[in-house]
Amino acid sequence: MANIEIIERSPTVEEHKTLWEAVGWGSIDTGMSEQSLTRSVYAVVAVSEGEVVGMGRIVGDGVMYFYIQDVAVLPEHQKKGIGAMMMERLLAYIQKCRSANGIAFVGLFASQGNDKFYERFGFKNYAPEMTGMFRVIEGQR
Repeated sequence: MANIEIIERSPTVEEHKTLWEAVGWGSIDTGMSEQSLTRSVYAVVAVSEGEVVGMGRIVGDGVMYFYIQDVAVLPEHQKKGIGAMMMERLLAYIQKCRSANGIAFVGLFASQGNDKFYERFGFKNYAPEMTGMFRVIEGQR
C-alpha cells in the first residue's frame, strides 16, 4: 500500500465533488456542499503522495448524536485499508467527545454492498426492532 496519511480537516469543495462523483453518488451542487462541509463536526481526508484519495466526516450535535457521512475512497485506492483508517479516526473522535456519563448514538447509511465493511466497526442492522428511515426534500423552497 502506498504511504497514506490521515489528516484532520474537511475536504475542499472540489475534493468532495471529485470523491463524491468518483464513487458513483451522482453530481452535487457545490454551493450546497460548501455550506454542508463548513458545518461538519469533524472530518478527515486520506492523502497519498499529495493527492486526497479519501474522505469521511461527522455531522450531528457533537455530544450525543453523531452521524458518519461521506466516507469515500477513490475507486483505484479502494480495498487497501484506507476506509478502515478513516473510520478508526472518526470513531476515536466520537469516543473522545461523547458525554462521559451517557451514550453516543452513531448512525450511518452504507452504500449497497458495503454493510460488511461497517459491521467490522460494530454497526449493525437493528430491524425489525428499529428501522432506519430518511426523507429527501428536493426542489425550490
